[in-house]
Amino acid sequence: MSDASSSAEKPPPPNWILQHPAYQQMKSLEIEDSAQVHAAFLVFMDLTEVRQWKEVSCVKSPELQVVLLEGREKEGAPVQTVLPLPAHRSLSHKSIRHVLDRGFPMLLCAVASDSTLVYQRMTDGLVTPDPPAGPFQDLGRRQHRKRRQKP
Repeated sequence: MSDASSSAEKPPPPNWILQHPAYQQMKSLEIEDSAQVHAAFLVFMDLTEVRQWKEVSCVKSPELQVVLLEGREKEGAPVQTVLPLPAHRSLSHKSIRHVLDRGFPMLLCAVASDSTLVYQRMTDGLVTPDPPAGPFQDLGRRQHRKRRQKP
């Protein structure tokens, strides 16, 4: 082999996740559910590497036996709590209440078996939705569709 090929960047070992410092820190929290720890690591990587969140850290919730992530969406933004959860795991109202009672805005992140992440903002009570954005104009009347008549 030539020196050029040997000096090329080597791919990470197949178990690089297990050696990652963030994963090691999560494992040190001694959470029994390894699927939840893995989900938390995937969400951590998404928040820090893709979404560029700031000051992301992991915290153990002893009551729920889960790893929670805390971080800022951007510099100077308020701290948010993210609850990573494997999609197959159920969640109770009491669990959501426990995380909301921490005092920070909460995001629930469902992690599918194929590593797809779906974030859902959770609130304390009902929240009125924002009006739709865009150049919409109220015509002051309802639009009706004609029904197709049967032959």
